[in-house]
Amino acid sequence: MATPVPFTSDVEQVAADEAQTIDALIAQFDRILETTSQDYGRAVRAVHAKAHGLIEARMTVAKALPPELAQGMFAQPGDYAALLRFSTNAGDILDDAVALPRGVAMKVQGVGGVRLAGSEDADVQDFVFADAPVFAAADPAAFLNTLKLLAATTDRGEGAKKLLSKTLQGVGTALESVGLERGMLKQLGGAPQTHPLGQTYWSQTPYRFGDHIAKWQLVPVSPALVSLGGVRIDLEGRDDALREEVDAAARAHGGAWELRVQLCTDLDTMPIEDATVEWDARQSPFQTVARIEAIPQPAWNAEIAEREAQIAFGPWQAIAAHQPLGGINRARRDPYRHSAGFRRRFNGCPAHRLAMVQG
Repeated sequence: MATPVPFTSDVEQVAADEAQTIDALIAQFDRILETTSQDYGRAVRAVHAKAHGLIEARMTVAKALPPELAQGMFAQPGDYAALLRFSTNAGDILDDAVALPRGVAMKVQGVGGVRLAGSEDADVQDFVFADAPVFAAADPAAFLNTLKLLAATTDRGEGAKKLLSKTLQGVGTALESVGLERGMLKQLGGAPQTHPLGQTYWSQTPYRFGDHIAKWQLVPVSPALVSLGGVRIDLEGRDDALREEVDAAARAHGGAWELRVQLCTDLDTMPIEDATVEWDARQSPFQTVARIEAIPQPAWNAEIAEREAQIAFGPWQAIAAHQPLGGINRARRDPYRHSAGFRRRFNGCPAHRLAMVQG
């Protein structure tokens, strides 16, 4: 493998109007938050509002990592409490028949090191993943256009969304049958309805990895989870089918995942500022740095639902050694914190960084 690119502060290129774009993103977040809070009588997340499960786990950092992988929180072997939240990306809570991209947020507790501004009072490292290797928008301006579409369709015609989703899923299946990608169809409701615990998830955006730069990947590796890969979920008459299936699998088997990193080895072919570019795994393969294991447990019930509503995730809840990089990550920082603050004020309850992990 080629030599990893060293991290330096000048790997990022900030657009002249980025601050104004982020202000506009916050305005769109407010539009979603105000609509959904009035609908539900409580504030929910502006994105990834619907959770399908919350799973407690342990993260074990691999031993004897080579120097290029022994970076940041992975510099030494260690064992950490972790929490995984599975979700879909909409800002409103929809019937699962509306097939949208999925995500996982993972919070790791007890992580030492110099912290990023705004997270000094915590000891957590958050990771956010989605079920595609690239983000739907290249940069903050494109992200704003995508969010405007989400805001405009929040709380609008769930029946029509279901019909469109069913149509797009059929189109997506046809595309895949001839070797083509679903692409933007997933964003509009054409995501395949497969089991969330059988999927691989990617960070999509780059992060500082100690002395280097990397993207993250979360891969199911336990036999029970691997067997769920590609398994279609029966949605008929089941508004919360994904939640039910995640809960059933977590109760029966628990699960194990590997956290992998892909080191940046060429800034031209592995850009920091364009989140729609997939870094070539042949040029720089994903490599395992930690294992996440969960014992059999419920992933959803009334108590878990209450706790889940009080937890805030965000990639900027992090140590400096794993600073989020690139425009999409910079565009997440203030809007995500704004969303958590809105929920805290509206619901009259603090959004806890970690409310479930034991010991």
